[in-house]
Amino acid sequence: MTICTHLKRVVFGEIVEGEMALNNVGQMVQDTREQMPSHYPGCGLDAFVVMPNHVHGIILITTTTGQARGPVPTRMSLPNLVNRFKSLTTARYRQGVVTRGWRALDGKLWQRNYYEHIVRDDDELQSIREYIVTNPIRWETDWENILGPTVDQS
Repeated sequence: MTICTHLKRVVFGEIVEGEMALNNVGQMVQDTREQMPSHYPGCGLDAFVVMPNHVHGIILITTTTGQARGPVPTRMSLPNLVNRFKSLTTARYRQGVVTRGWRALDGKLWQRNYYEHIVRDDDELQSIREYIVTNPIRWETDWENILGPTVDQS
């Protein structure tokens, strides 16, 4: 799956010599992603990268239904998991604006939808993993490198 920032704004850091240099907001997004399995049993993680204005990742859904660890039950589906990820990161971003001095955004953090692809076999899985891991190296030619305004978070 790929999720882009609203208006393709650069929010999460920058590419420096072919590597992603996360700022505080980018690190928060990375940390939130790593915490997803502890909140949602049945959600497994695979390759993932935070880019300046989007994220790429593989989400493994190991069960089709489950109970969120918290007050609200959820069905384990990609749309539910992406929605929760976007909600959590948005809430944490807003909290960072108040408590850490992060710049407030004019509008939303994330675009409305996301891009998804169902992985059909091991060869395709390996190919997608390679694409994700090498994405910072290819930043100059990445189709998501249609940059919106930079949001200074230093």
